[in-house]
Amino acid sequence: MSFVQKWPYEWLVGLRYTRAGKRSGRNSFISFISAISMAGIALGVAALIVVLSVYNGFQKEVTQRMLSVLGHIEIYQMGGPMADWRATAREAFANREVRGAAPFVETQGLLAHGSDVLRPAVIRGILPEEEAKVSNVIGAIKQGSFGELRPGSFNIVLGVELARALEVKVGGKVALALAEGSGSTGMRTFTVAGIFEAGHNEFDSALAYVHLEDGQQLIGLPGPFGLRLKVADMQRAPEVAFELKQAMQGNLLIRDWSKLNANWFAAVKTQKHMMFIILTLIIAVAAFNLVATLVMTVTDKQADIAILRTLGASPRSIMKIFVIQGALVGVIGTALGVLGGVLLAWNVDVIVPAIERLLGMKFLSKDIYFISAVPSDLRWPDVAAIGATAIGLSFVATLYPSWWAARVKPAEALRYE
Repeated sequence: MSFVQKWPYEWLVGLRYTRAGKRSGRNSFISFISAISMAGIALGVAALIVVLSVYNGFQKEVTQRMLSVLGHIEIYQMGGPMADWRATAREAFANREVRGAAPFVETQGLLAHGSDVLRPAVIRGILPEEEAKVSNVIGAIKQGSFGELRPGSFNIVLGVELARALEVKVGGKVALALAEGSGSTGMRTFTVAGIFEAGHNEFDSALAYVHLEDGQQLIGLPGPFGLRLKVADMQRAPEVAFELKQAMQGNLLIRDWSKLNANWFAAVKTQKHMMFIILTLIIAVAAFNLVATLVMTVTDKQADIAILRTLGASPRSIMKIFVIQGALVGVIGTALGVLGGVLLAWNVDVIVPAIERLLGMKFLSKDIYFISAVPSDLRWPDVAAIGATAIGLSFVATLYPSWWAARVKPAEALRYE
């Protein structure tokens, strides 16, 4: 006796009903509708996996680019400048998760080049040798060098888009006017010592670096605003920030990167949840096509149901046959969708450029979006949730037709046979 023959008869009959019959075209049509439902489930599952992977990739890519310029944690001295930032840094290093610390000042102003080019910018004062310990912006230099930011030199490093907008190159001069109430008044001339490209349009188009002492002089403060920290694992930054709040002395404001950009991350999270719900409706439509498929199958197989009941099959067994048939369609469709979605998500970086070349267009313009390439970050918990949702909807879709099949009366079903 073969292995399959050892299965319960409900499984054998349910598996047989998923194949096209040979007696009539009606059976073939039912099987065709079942295949369409299976394909719809597969398409919905694959689309949901790819979309969520792109959302995850977008969030991961932008977060990494933001943190290449920002710090994982920022510590501000409330009520004035930080008198001794090195002492505060030593206190922060008492936490084993902290890997680097660097002081900074920050203000807003207008940069001008020539008589008709004027751009708003965030002016950040740093120590180049310390900044390399907390961010990657030093390595993002494209022209010139951060090393040219020396005390009293009044050199400046611009973002690549800001330099392009100002129409200035390394060695050129720009005039800086601070926003009202930011410190010194009047214009100060700076020499462009470098141009960096962080890969994040918000920073590349509106951020400029000067030496910490030059920044303090501009603002009129004897010390930095505070410190920016780098931790071993950026995902643990909220936890480390809480630990620092408990351990550090003084009137300090401590914020991690998720709080610094809370609105953006909340928007991305909300969009991801909404997209999951919307695309799950595609799976639901395909899954509930199974209702029509199984209803037609029950109608066509009433004589078979009656014979099984006459031979002693219980209503529960009849119900189980059609649950197995519908669930099998859902499982196969989900498996095909997961396979296709995972393969697509892994190859988005190849597929999207090919489509862009074919259509002669760019999906993400660098002038509008933070990034210019479509990223993908496949996460297996998302895949598991999508697969479970698809199988669950398929199972729910089988309940009514299966219940109806279990209520078929043998005598009435065989009357016209």
